Amino acid sequence: MALTSKTELIKLQKSLGTDEAIAKKFKVTRQAIHQLRQKYGIESRYSENPKRNKEMMSLYKAGKTGAEIAKKFGLSVSQTYRLIGDVKRKKK
Repeated sequence: MALTSKTELIKLQKSLGTDEAIAKKFKVTRQAIHQLRQKYGIESRYSENPKRNKEMMSLYKAGKTGAEIAKKFGLSVSQTYRLIGDVKRKKK
């Protein structure tokens, strides 16, 4: 059984912002919300943010750590490295 509908999840994503915040509302894990977004085909609100991604890449090239960059942008370290990797792959 789904926690919520696709339409409601999109509204929650716009109002609450993060999977973590939505998860707290439903008292489930962030991963459960992530998987629900995947099931419904809803992109993360961070997935296409070229300006931010470009700045992240600049910081990374300047020697900042993934943890420092993640903190600056309010992302997890793993998400930060994934986005940096995405930028690297798109440039090839």
